[in-house]
Amino acid sequence: MRIGVPKETKTLEGRVALVPAAAGDLVKRGHEVWIEKDAGIKSGFKDADYTKLGVKIAPDAATLYANGELIVKVKEPIEGDLALLRKDHLLFCYLHLAPLPVLTKRLLDIGLTGIAFETVELPNGDLPLLAPMSIIAGKIAVQVGTHLLHQPMGGKGKLLGGLPSTERGKVVVFGAGAAGGHSAALAAAGGANVVVFEKRQDRMDEMMRLGNNVTALYPYDDVVAREVASADLVVGAVLVTGAVAPHVMTREMVRGMEPGSVVVDISIDQGGCFETSRPTTWKEPTYVEEGVIHFAVTNMPGAVPQTSSQAICAAILPWVTKLASGNWRDSQPLVRGINVEAGRIVHPALQDMKL
Repeated sequence: MRIGVPKETKTLEGRVALVPAAAGDLVKRGHEVWIEKDAGIKSGFKDADYTKLGVKIAPDAATLYANGELIVKVKEPIEGDLALLRKDHLLFCYLHLAPLPVLTKRLLDIGLTGIAFETVELPNGDLPLLAPMSIIAGKIAVQVGTHLLHQPMGGKGKLLGGLPSTERGKVVVFGAGAAGGHSAALAAAGGANVVVFEKRQDRMDEMMRLGNNVTALYPYDDVVAREVASADLVVGAVLVTGAVAPHVMTREMVRGMEPGSVVVDISIDQGGCFETSRPTTWKEPTYVEEGVIHFAVTNMPGAVPQTSSQAICAAILPWVTKLASGNWRDSQPLVRGINVEAGRIVHPALQDMKL
């Protein structure tokens, strides 16, 4: 099969879907792999790193899409990509369609088959292609939140870990999956007092084992309001597979936080889990609402493309190999991952979308 890897065009997105070694493995399996010129540069990979392994370089996006049958990219297609996608393309990338009816309609009009990384689902419910980027986003959320609390950034001037003679900072995390769990772990390791809201007992147990400075609670409304009011940093990491994220923090709760506090919404790709959230980019990552700094960048892992590209490629390569083999419909996880096909919405979480 002819596999095409375009350059990512989202604002300050530096990832590439296939690193040279992975592309080379696909070439060895008999596939023709094309990558757009300089697609790997921001991740630390030159075109020569690809060509020495038998990968073909497309001089521009039009050539790349013209040659590819299976299009493998990282983020959802935007305007330039959409103009080049065809009905016969098999598109494999993060799509996050639930909060994006306009994009969904465009893909339906094109008529292609779109399989989303985030909805490839194993029989036990695990999402193997979402997990690595969730882990990175969880770590970035605390790193960014810590920085935004600094007074020169507009924050309240709080050092999360504290030190003798000062209070520790407080971090509240919604969700203890891959993203939230790693946010909690990093915040706890830095010395902050951490409260994690989670519904699953096994995940609450896991959070409690992080240390004596971590508390795991069920998200009762009044308890959430109480804990958020005294938080310096709040991280949102809740997920309903393929669907719009539920709101777990209201505007009133945000209003009750101290001015200069910070909220980071990792769930923004799926619409955001805070009532006051709206998508931002790495170019303009923050805004202030109700006196609280909001960070809601929709491609958080794109800030560390060397790490992110290596991680996502290791996760997706077995699935790309299966897709390229031609018998991928035998794979239930891939079939579950189909979002749109032949002008129809396929994934159950998207069936009620208003287009």
